Amino acid sequence: MDTTYFGRKFGVMVFKDGITGQILYKQYVKQETNNLYLFGTEEIARRGIKIQSIICDGRKGLLQLFGDVPIQMCNFHQVAIIRRYLTKKPKMPASKELWELVLILKNTDKESFEGGLNDWYIKWKDFLNERKLDMNGKNRYVHKKLRSAYRSLKTNLPWLFTWYDNMGLQIPNTTNAIDGHFADLKNKLRNHNGLSLERKKKFIDEFFKA
Repeated sequence: MDTTYFGRKFGVMVFKDGITGQILYKQYVKQETNNLYLFGTEEIARRGIKIQSIICDGRKGLLQLFGDVPIQMCNFHQVAIIRRYLTKKPKMPASKELWELVLILKNTDKESFEGGLNDWYIKWKDFLNERKLDMNGKNRYVHKKLRSAYRSLKTNLPWLFTWYDNMGLQIPNTTNAIDGHFADLKNKLRNHNGLSLERKKKFIDEFFKA
C-alpha cells in the first residue's frame, strides 16, 4: 500500500495484491495518514479478503498499527531515508561503510545484514558517540546525521526482513510494484494536462478500475 500525490492537496492511496497484481482498494486523500491506511485495510477485510501481510513505506506509527499481520517495510524507502542522511557520496569513512551496507539491503539475507550492522556499530561506536560543546556551551553529538541514519536502521530492523521470516507468504520486500503503477499513471496524465479535478478522478478510476 502507498500514496502518490498530484499537487499538494490531492492524492490517491492504493492497496494492491502483491501476488496477483490486482488493485484491491483505492481512496482519494488530501493528506496521507495512518488512520486512512487502517481504514483501507478494514474496508478490504469487509469485502471478504483476508490480509496475510502488508508492505508499506514505514511512516511513523504505521508499522505498529496492524496487530498480528506481518508487516514488511519497503527496503527501497529505507534506503531513501538513509540517503537523505548520508547522501549518495558520503565523505567520512564511517558514513561510507554504513552506506555500502545499506546498498545491499534489498539483496541480502537477515543474518548477513544484522551481522554487518552490528559489526559496523562495534567498529564506530566511539566515533558515533563523539560530543563537543557548541557556541552556547551545550554538549552535543558531533555526527548527528550519521547517528540518525544508524538509529533509523535499528528502529526499523524488525520490519525490514519480514519477507525473510515468512518465506511461504511470498512477501515482496519493496513497494516497487505499486510505485510502477504510480509512475505509469503520472506519465499518462501528463498527456492530459489541464483536466479538471473531477475529470482527473475519472481518469484515475479508469486506470485502476477499483
